[in-house]
Amino acid sequence: MSQTEAQDQNDVALVKECSEARTKLLAELRKSIVGMQEVIDDVLTALLANGHILLVGVPGLAKTLLVSSVAQVLDLKFKRVQFTPDLMPGDITGTEVIEENVSTGGRSFRFIEGPIFCNLLLADEINRTPPKTQAALLQAMQERQVSVGNQTYDMASPFMVLATQNPIELEGTYPLPEAQLDRFMFNTFVDYTTDEEFGQVIDMTTGEQTEQPQPVLGGEDILRYQQLVRRVPLAPHVRDYILRLTVATRPQREDAPQYIRDYVSWGCGPRAGQFLALGAKARTVLQGEFNASAEDVRAVARSVLRHRIFTNFNAQADGVDAMELIDRVLQDVKE
Repeated sequence: MSQTEAQDQNDVALVKECSEARTKLLAELRKSIVGMQEVIDDVLTALLANGHILLVGVPGLAKTLLVSSVAQVLDLKFKRVQFTPDLMPGDITGTEVIEENVSTGGRSFRFIEGPIFCNLLLADEINRTPPKTQAALLQAMQERQVSVGNQTYDMASPFMVLATQNPIELEGTYPLPEAQLDRFMFNTFVDYTTDEEFGQVIDMTTGEQTEQPQPVLGGEDILRYQQLVRRVPLAPHVRDYILRLTVATRPQREDAPQYIRDYVSWGCGPRAGQFLALGAKARTVLQGEFNASAEDVRAVARSVLRHRIFTNFNAQADGVDAMELIDRVLQDVKE
């Protein structure tokens, strides 16, 4: 047996292991979370793709509880930062303090790590802090490093930012700049539960809770699965489908659909295509398969593209939003 064949067999076994782990993870999460299946799938997909996720929803939909529960079942170091208007960049990244040696009297700088030095960082209500503090996350999200003074510190692996945002309250908020939005792999909308699920929430949260989510995986497992996702093959026709989906959102192109030219001021950049591919690969691994398909691409397309299409005044006047345009692109661009 050649080395390539042995690697393929190991990967097939690892895919099965990952799919079984997903089943166990969902079972543990159900001890504290009701419904939210699509949201949970997006979180797990982004984690395996080594990406970050923005969770958008009104208050009280268990966004924070979901993130802390995921940290529990994955046995990862978890930190939460409540973003406020007076939060400073050093409150997130950490700061240097002067430390005096009692015996010699000498003084030196010592870096005290901020909450960003963890595996899962919950940036709660990220749009409530000024852009200067929001930007403190940029280097960590993209390069997995933090620069303070003249020193650069490496982040832990795995590392993932899960940010929450309230879409209905705009007073005293600072919309995320496009450059930072683009760093998030997914923009996932957290909706209300069904009536049946709502009843389960009431029963679970007003009675005696006896079960807590238990760890299923660890950091080393997540790193192995992230490497596995990178090895998942992407067929030429699937890659071509991703390319055509992405460029179809750009109004500057001559072959762009008329509704894109009419309603879009700026379309998707290169990261959209990269995250469509990685999201499709991660999703197929979680489903127990090893070949990403166009269906996997469509499954992650809305969360990937939602925050990368910027509509113009005509769209606002006609009541057309980015999601409607994405659905039309998905319908028009054939596999």
